Amino acid sequence: MKICVLGAGESGVGAALLAKHLKHEVFVSDGGTILKKFRTEMIENQIDFEAQCHSFDKILFADLIVKSPGIPDDAYVVKSCLDNSIPVISEIEYASRFTKAKLIGITGSNGKTTTTLLTYHILKNAGLSVEMGGNVGKSFARLLTEPHKEFYVLELSSFQLDGCPDLKPFIAILLNITPDHLDRYNYRMEHYIESKFRITANQQKDDYLIFNPLDKNISDFILTDAPSASLLPIPKELVKDGKLVAAEDLNINLELCSLKGMHNHMNIYCALKVAQILGVSKEKMEEGLSSFKNAPHRMELVTTYKGIEFINDSKATNVDATFYALQATESPIIWIAGGVDKGNDYQQIEKLVAQKVKTLICLGSDNSKLEDFFKTTVLDINSCNSMTKAIEIAKQKAEKGDVVLLSPACASFDLFKNYIDRGDQFKKKIEELNK
Repeated sequence: MKICVLGAGESGVGAALLAKHLKHEVFVSDGGTILKKFRTEMIENQIDFEAQCHSFDKILFADLIVKSPGIPDDAYVVKSCLDNSIPVISEIEYASRFTKAKLIGITGSNGKTTTTLLTYHILKNAGLSVEMGGNVGKSFARLLTEPHKEFYVLELSSFQLDGCPDLKPFIAILLNITPDHLDRYNYRMEHYIESKFRITANQQKDDYLIFNPLDKNISDFILTDAPSASLLPIPKELVKDGKLVAAEDLNINLELCSLKGMHNHMNIYCALKVAQILGVSKEKMEEGLSSFKNAPHRMELVTTYKGIEFINDSKATNVDATFYALQATESPIIWIAGGVDKGNDYQQIEKLVAQKVKTLICLGSDNSKLEDFFKTTVLDINSCNSMTKAIEIAKQKAEKGDVVLLSPACASFDLFKNYIDRGDQFKKKIEELNK
């Protein structure tokens, strides 16, 4: 079988490695530059590839195209393949065809990374044969070049799900659907919703869909197009007196876990529900909760300096994620926000900002939209275009008992390489304060 992989990032190279592992004939084509580590890996594994061009004489002779999630469906190279009747699928779909393992698929506009990490940690701690990948960690395809596991916990973005006609998770989790990446969906929210629901499209009654019934986009879709899976709605009342009391058998002390905030109660519930379905004991669930540490850049307490908490939530690249960050913070907030606006509607957080934010620091190459929207909501608004300056302003404005919160609500590509670079720079500047 001739496989052509479009894109040579983690997803594309993982697919190429799996194709080589399966003894498929494989060619990788990337219209941009390829990172040195991926070039080296392909050379070492004798995988034919090209960069900064697309050789259609090679691409259009493939039997199957595996497309990396960053490449939009309307890209010329993708349309050319489809016009020539060559199937185009995602790396997740390609990998899923070569394993009999049970898949736990997790998606949502926000919270999916935390839920994926926590679910994997609890299952691994309980001794299950499990691995984690997808949109976090290693690509699913790369994982299948290693000894196979019984379970795979996969974080799945809408872009990955778009190319999955046959994917069938044993357990699917749908956390929420709020406007994000609409530029990839012709600014049609219904198309984005349909994309998220691909996670359950092939499930049957012996599979499970854990979903958030309080999310109107989710509940409305289920009413009109009910999935075939066994439906497990997340209960409305999750917590009482610091315990998860959604069900008697999930009466677990939340103080065991480092994750805070109402949104994380839902993430914790979903992870525990998966563990319950797979037969993990309450004792092992609690053990996993207490030893879990969240990934960096997600409501990460960097330090407390002169009674001021500095929190890194750089992963909050949309308004909904920032809503949860503001909601979870009890102290007066010095809020650092801004970056590449993806069509944000700030009305969702206007009341929270009015209640909690004493100073807004706009960090971006163009801060006009943020400044204009909040000019009557926040009395003290400052603007800058570097992390150094943002921290200088925060240091001047913050008092003992305040929280300096980096929760940008925007993408990072105007001033930073990515959200990780943004968060790392924030942490580096805070470390300099302590010194």
